[in-house]
Amino acid sequence: MVQKIIHIDLDYFYAQVEERDNPKLKGQPVAVGGSENRGVLATCNYIARDYGLHSAMPTKLAKEKCPHLIVLPTNMQKYKAASTIIRQIFYKITPIVEPLSLDEAYLDVTDVNLHQNSATLIAKEIKHQIFTETQLTASAGIAPNKLLAKIASDLNKPNGLYTIRPKEIDTFIHHLPVSKLFGVGHATKKKLSSLNIEYCHQLQKLSLSTLQAHFGKFGNSLYYYCRGMDKRVVNPSRMRKSISVEQTFSSDLNSLEACQTALGKLYPKLLTRISNAQALCISSLVLKITDNKFNKYTLTRQAHEASLEYFSLLLPMIITRTAHPIRLLGIGVQLSEKENKQLSLKL
Repeated sequence: MVQKIIHIDLDYFYAQVEERDNPKLKGQPVAVGGSENRGVLATCNYIARDYGLHSAMPTKLAKEKCPHLIVLPTNMQKYKAASTIIRQIFYKITPIVEPLSLDEAYLDVTDVNLHQNSATLIAKEIKHQIFTETQLTASAGIAPNKLLAKIASDLNKPNGLYTIRPKEIDTFIHHLPVSKLFGVGHATKKKLSSLNIEYCHQLQKLSLSTLQAHFGKFGNSLYYYCRGMDKRVVNPSRMRKSISVEQTFSSDLNSLEACQTALGKLYPKLLTRISNAQALCISSLVLKITDNKFNKYTLTRQAHEASLEYFSLLLPMIITRTAHPIRLLGIGVQLSEKENKQLSLKL
């Protein structure tokens, strides 16, 4: 049986919630994020994007590009409240829901009888209910698998809807940029470019063995993804793979001692986010820093538990990667699907 998968993605979620709650913001460039001095944007509306703004852009740079930008602080309580309502709408349609974040989810509607099992009409119904109950718009992608559904949801934003039917897959995928494929980040895109590959039809010319030779295990996924094939199922019990906290400092940290002090303040915040069940599934510790030149560094080491002592041991290893002061420090844990009590910290 052909699957019917819907990917729902709320449009510029945080900023849209702020626009909804303050109509005076409508028609103006709006972003949500940190202060102009040290912060970065979490998201921005489409008016702001016309100025070249995007998420993770330093707020100071964003204000230079768009001097009349309105930057609002994040209000997670408000965003979580809206997300809760939206998820309740999803679960009224189907129990097979895989949330990806507060504003994004996959739904498997293969066996849903609503609208005579028309996935496109079901997606329209979901969008309508979201707007009716929250006054927020969402974009939807409908396809036979997760890969294509997610790509489709991004095609007609904002407030868009796009359906890829089984018979349309070959035509759709032919001229699709490889950068749109799941798992293709900057490094993989750069490697593909070195092979003179920009579009899926070019990638299809490489054999499975060739892709595996160049990309290892991910080469197997690339072989199928560039043909519009994806065997991943919508997983309602999908477990979080990582938990982290980070802080951008009002003043740069100029020494290891200053970083250690900051680490000591971050660590308790991380512990409050890790449940007892998740603590039993920790597989790695992660540290990341951004220096004041916006160079980013990440360090990952295997460990079976979170420990301030472990993080403190790892901190000098990552700090020495840059000669510049530190503007951001983040710590986190990676989680395995099963309890793992065998691993110790490997430096």
